[in-house]
Amino acid sequence: MTTETKTLWKIDPTHSEVQFKVKHLVISTVTGSFGSFDGQIEADGDDFENAIATFSADINTISTNNEDRDQHLKSEDFFNAEEFPRLKFESKNFEKTGNGEYKVTGDLTIRDVTKEIDLDVVHGGTVGDPYGQTKAGFEITGSINRKEFGLSWNAVTEAGNVVVADKIKLQLNVQFVQS
Repeated sequence: MTTETKTLWKIDPTHSEVQFKVKHLVISTVTGSFGSFDGQIEADGDDFENAIATFSADINTISTNNEDRDQHLKSEDFFNAEEFPRLKFESKNFEKTGNGEYKVTGDLTIRDVTKEIDLDVVHGGTVGDPYGQTKAGFEITGSINRKEFGLSWNAVTEAGNVVVADKIKLQLNVQFVQS
């Protein structure tokens, strides 16, 4: 009986970006990102099927290129960064759906609320870099309803338009380094 060696991959923050997009006033999209995050994948060899993935981001590093909006997002109205400084994701299922394509199901925790979400993952490839490291690239997309996580603040304009949409699109372009 052969036992498969577990391979540990750690996120490379200098070659990764974690973004979210939300409709503002129904007519435009605001993009935000997190400046500090970490994550890892534990897989059987080079195949990511049935891997275990974890991720977390520091709420205090949220940026939408508008300091007032960023401070509002960190406040009790949204993330409440003082009491809940990190958002977290832990995979429960990492299922191969096609060539280099996966459906990942896991628990996302924002504030004190944990909900199961599904993410679409595309493995862009695995290569060796000039420094002798093996790297794997992934594009991860999905969406959540912010109100399900207690991010319920909103306002309505005089014309009746909602200021912030409920649906948040998640987009991560991440590179992992084999440990």
